[in-house]
Order: sequence, then C-alpha cells, then structure tokens
Amino acid sequence: MYDEQEQPPEHGPLAGFTVGVTAARRADELGALLERRGAVVLHAPALRIVPLADDSELLAATKDIIGQVPDIAVATTAIGFRGWVEAADGWGLGEDLLARLRGVRILARGPKVKGAIRAAGLTEEWSPASESMAEVLDRLLEEGVDGLRIAVQLHGEPLPGFVESLRAGGAEVVGVPVYRWLPPEDLGPVDRLIDATVARALDTVTFTSAPAAASLLSRAGERGLLDELVAALGHDVLPACVGPVTALPLQARGIDTVQPERFRLGPLVQLLCRELPSRARSLPVAGHRLEIRGHAVVVDGALRPVPPAGMSLLRALSRRPGWVVPRAELLRALPGAGRDEHAVETAMARLRSALGAPKLIQTVVKRGYRLAVDPAAESKYAGT
Repeated sequence: MYDEQEQPPEHGPLAGFTVGVTAARRADELGALLERRGAVVLHAPALRIVPLADDSELLAATKDIIGQVPDIAVATTAIGFRGWVEAADGWGLGEDLLARLRGVRILARGPKVKGAIRAAGLTEEWSPASESMAEVLDRLLEEGVDGLRIAVQLHGEPLPGFVESLRAGGAEVVGVPVYRWLPPEDLGPVDRLIDATVARALDTVTFTSAPAAASLLSRAGERGLLDELVAALGHDVLPACVGPVTALPLQARGIDTVQPERFRLGPLVQLLCRELPSRARSLPVAGHRLEIRGHAVVVDGALRPVPPAGMSLLRALSRRPGWVVPRAELLRALPGAGRDEHAVETAMARLRSALGAPKLIQTVVKRGYRLAVDPAAESKYAGT
C-alpha cells in the first residue's frame, strides 16, 4: 500500500520477477500476458504435440467409431473436438464421422466445447455449468451406463477415475486421443529451466497441463535432479497451475501449488500478480522502503534492476536485517566467487550503484556490511 502522497509505481506488478513457462500450446499468449505486466519470461516447452494428421491412434479410434457407433460421446475441449473433425476431413472420413455422431447423445464439458460441436453442425444434449468432468461423470452414473458404448475425447491430460468409473459401471469406453503429448525434440530449453529452478533463479514456474508437469519431473529424474527440483518447487520457487488436474503430478510428489479460481490463463496471471509481490521481502532501510524481488529491487516504488551477484549479497544481508554480515559469509553467498574477498567489495559497489541510494548498505570497518534498517519503522513492516 502507498501513502496518500505517493504515486502508484510505473512498473508492472510482475516487474523484477522471472517466470518459467512450460506450456507448448498457447505459450505465446501466456508469455505476452506475463511480459505485459513486467515479468521476464523463460520459455521451455516441456512437451510437444503429435500432429493430428500423423496420429495413427486417432485414425484407428475414428474408424472404430464410424464402424460401431457409440451410444454417448463426451467432448472435453473445443480445440480437441475441432482438431478431430479437421483430421477426419483430411483422411476423407469427415462426412462419415459427423453422420455417425448426429445420432449420438453428446455431452460437452463447457461452453467452448458446445461452440465447437455446433460449428460442426451437431447439437449437444447437455453441458454442466461448472465445466467439471466430475459433474459429467456423476450425471452419467446416475442415469446408468451398464451396457452402453461411450466415446470419450481424451485431450492429453489425465481424467482421474473418469474412464475407470464408467467401466466399473458396466460401460464399454472408447478413448479418442485427440492429441498426444511427447517429450520435446530439443531438450536444451527444458534442461535450462530445470537448472534455473534448482538454482532458485526463477520466482515461479507455470503449468497449464498435467503432461507438462509430469514431463518436467521425468526429465529432472533422468538427469538425477528430481530431488533438487522437488525441493526448489516445494520451498523457494512457486509452482502455479492453471487448475487442479494440472497440479496432480506435482501433488503426487508432495508439492503444494497455487491455482486460480477460474481455470484460465488470464486468472492464472492475475493470481501471480498478487502472489509474487506479496511474497517479496519489504524492509524500512535508511529512510527508504526496500522491496526485494527476484532480479530487481523496488526502492520507494521505483524499480531498480540489480546484477545477480548484487542480488545474492542483498539476500544474504536481508536474512539478518540490521546485523553485520561478515565478508567471508558474503563471499560464500556469491556464485563462483572463489576465495578473494575483493569480489565482495566489487559486487557491493555495483549493488550500491544499482540501488541508487548508497546509504542503504553500511560498511562496518574490518567486520563486514549491514542493511541500515530503521528500528523505529520495523514494526510497520513486521512479517513482510
């Protein structure tokens, strides 16, 4: 909050924070939303989508449905349903598929899927207001599915218990794998994202699909970094998921996540705009307000980018605000600094210059450095 005399900051709410993006689909849209609010984005698609026209499993499922029409079809995503129809057209099976589906009871998960169904010239029988697959499942089981043949459009993400529950109720379930996700062909960006997470160089990692989360964990395991990645996501780097299904692979590893109330990209970004600034350390120092973000510092509402070495020193000082931190301890905080304490002096000079207020950090002769915390103002910022 700002005093009445103060003006809101000119920088965006995510300025000074670095966000990892694991999405393959709509990554540009998510990245633009984040950058528009000031974030630095590290994009590393954790998976790739198999082109529908090349997917032999989808072709086989399409022929199966044309050959033996289901009683019920469940459509889960708009992009998936549209892609299925387009792929069928490409195989010369589009007319046959739509002809079969016109006599089928179609359940749609939400309004976007309803739009895709109607655009194909079909009509859905029912759609839940909650956009929840759990509600779709409840309706089917209440009506009874014993002896019914049900086609379920799969969309790369797990549907926990959905297919199993239908089969337990006596249904024959035909899975339609509208798009499948595989590990990326170029693992370099994913490895860099994992390394940055383990090094705490990111403030948050966003996940928009469960397969992306599972793929990132799997790749970390292949590199022997799974424990380190889980530790980083569990304590220092915030894992942000678009919804509860996406969070399942992370939760299975004991990693708590944050999720927006509405499972969309916009609300996910809005959530980060609240969460990340609220987690930033804020201190009253030498008559100024100092807010420590991921790769920058906000001094009295003004954003000050700080070099990585300077951020390492500042974090070490902020862990004991007002106390003298010895040079030897600050040297250990510097990445790859070796044993020369002169590196501390060089990094400290650059830090003071970046902050634009040299008196924020005091030199204590022959002992070290300290943040010049204002004792009278400490209570105002307690717990921040």
